[in-house]
Amino acid sequence: MFLDSYDEVPYKVLNFLTSYINYGGRVTDAIDLRTIDLVLKMFFLPEVMEDGYKFGSHPAYISPAFDPEHPHASYMEFIDGMPINSGPEAFGLHSNANISSAMAETYAMCDTILSIQASAKSEGGISREELIGNIASNIETRLPPIFDTHMIAEKHPVLYEESMNTVLGQECIRYNKLIAVMAQTLPQLQKALKGLVVMSGDLEKMCNAMSVGQVPVEWTAAAYPSMKPLNAWVDELMDRLDFITEWIKKGIPVAFWITGFYFPQAFLTGSTQNFARKYQYPIDTISSGYKVLDVDHKEIANKPEDGIYIYGLYLEGARWNKETGSLDDSVPKQLYTEVPVMHLMPEQNRKPTTEGVYRLPVYKILSRRGVLATTGHSSNFVMWVEIPSNRRDIINNKGESDQDTWVKAGVAAFCSLRY
Repeated sequence: MFLDSYDEVPYKVLNFLTSYINYGGRVTDAIDLRTIDLVLKMFFLPEVMEDGYKFGSHPAYISPAFDPEHPHASYMEFIDGMPINSGPEAFGLHSNANISSAMAETYAMCDTILSIQASAKSEGGISREELIGNIASNIETRLPPIFDTHMIAEKHPVLYEESMNTVLGQECIRYNKLIAVMAQTLPQLQKALKGLVVMSGDLEKMCNAMSVGQVPVEWTAAAYPSMKPLNAWVDELMDRLDFITEWIKKGIPVAFWITGFYFPQAFLTGSTQNFARKYQYPIDTISSGYKVLDVDHKEIANKPEDGIYIYGLYLEGARWNKETGSLDDSVPKQLYTEVPVMHLMPEQNRKPTTEGVYRLPVYKILSRRGVLATTGHSSNFVMWVEIPSNRRDIINNKGESDQDTWVKAGVAAFCSLRY
């Protein structure tokens, strides 16, 4: 209808109609909409009518030449010559995406197989009940007592000029709920395995989950988002609790391990609030700039004058190149790389940088999806980071912004991985 109504092809109209009206009705996430809009821009532009126009870095995906004598046959022959399976390069992704996709399918298949045999007997001369009991006993031994919030409130009182004390108290309360659930269910499970108490339906589900290395539902309901199996989940929990314990003992850290926060959004708000109160600025006029520091967090001796240092993020789809000081293509078979220490620098009435940077989304876990909580925050999305990028789109260079290459590659940062 639009093609018939216009004297010229309305490329912008077609792009908007397809990305925001057609797909937009199904995709509500703003970051996903950004990707869809950018991908479709490769197809809705005048250059697609030129012979040999490249739709991506893969040489097979180009605009076919028009044969006036055999138009249909030439097009069919061109289509038959395309690869049967589209590689990730066809969509602007790195070749590592093949590995990530295969791993995700493998994990899903293994989870299904394990769930089927959750009640099977263990091998190696030890019964299933003994195996689960040993796992539960080991976790219970490692589990610390709940945090003494009254002591923490006295040692780190709520101050007008230091919002991080409030953040610490809130984190302790959240982790206490998880510790309390684990401290209650672990002894019950061990008693049920020995026949001392009734094996309820919830305890049986807990047994099945632990027998296949999954985190029990009772724990995940009280915990932060995570995709890790049981052993790795417990190890990360202990690291998180150690981070909070060190904070309580030694005071506010010089650099913050962002993975250690149950609710990192509150931590970021606390940093902004400190800056606003220090200079008596309205908090709604404050936003942060970002600077990547090529140093290890252990080498940092002093806190910054303003803002905070954070570390512990992982990049997917790209890597940080220390030599160029910008994003760069991933190394083959290297799926994730660490982001160096970052300095979040609050400013008043800051104008976002649009050139020479990629607007990097930061998530808690790899799934890149979440639900909105009552606070208005996503259960997964954390923040945007403007990270340096010194390259433009290498496919067509039609005036696209610096970040277009990375948007199509799905570049994002994560607080926690799957293993």
